Amino acid sequence: MQNTTTGPVVKFKIVFLGDQSVGKTSIINRFIYDNFTGSEQPTVGIDFICKTLQMDNKTLRLQLWDTAGQERFKSLIPSYIRDSNAAIIVYDITNQNSFSNVTKWVEEVKEERGNNAFIFILGNKSDLEDRKVSLEEGQAKAKQFGLNFCEVSAKTGQNISSFFKNLSMTLSGGNSNETPNQQLQTDNKSGQPQQPSNNNDNANKGQKLQNPSKTDDKDKKKKGGCC
Repeated sequence: MQNTTTGPVVKFKIVFLGDQSVGKTSIINRFIYDNFTGSEQPTVGIDFICKTLQMDNKTLRLQLWDTAGQERFKSLIPSYIRDSNAAIIVYDITNQNSFSNVTKWVEEVKEERGNNAFIFILGNKSDLEDRKVSLEEGQAKAKQFGLNFCEVSAKTGQNISSFFKNLSMTLSGGNSNETPNQQLQTDNKSGQPQQPSNNNDNANKGQKLQNPSKTDDKDKKKKGGCC
């Protein structure tokens, strides 16, 4: 698909937060490369990757910042939250502790950004049967903080595309009088975000996270935030 730029590129910084092994890197890899291996190594510090897409005659560049969940990297994270446009807080539906810590991550984002960043809660690994956190619990947690929520599976790709499309549409809206966390609505029965219409994607790949397959030689790599 030809990438036609109709105007200036609008950049959005999106930071992924959550405990170790909840699947932040896998979610990003599924979105960027449409692939999953399950053998990703723990993120060390911060990884960075971009994707450029066209939406409603706009060129959007999503800057995805993948943060480490280990406690030893905790001091690095606030500086990346500070100027973010959106924070995606991920938990593992088979890990109750990762869900309990969602509250901590929400508070950390609000401490750095107040109400100036869009926050979304993602329950990952919805393909697994041994869930410890119900869909209703996830919805209740999001409702508690007035945030948006859906469940996804990086392994099967369930809801990944629709989530990022809705996120992009919300970030690029610009004409809404609502606060960021009121803009994107979800289907409360399924945890699936509403589908936007007329969206064409073009990938612009940045620093490689954990790409398990070969990519187009035309893909451009760029260095960014690492530790």
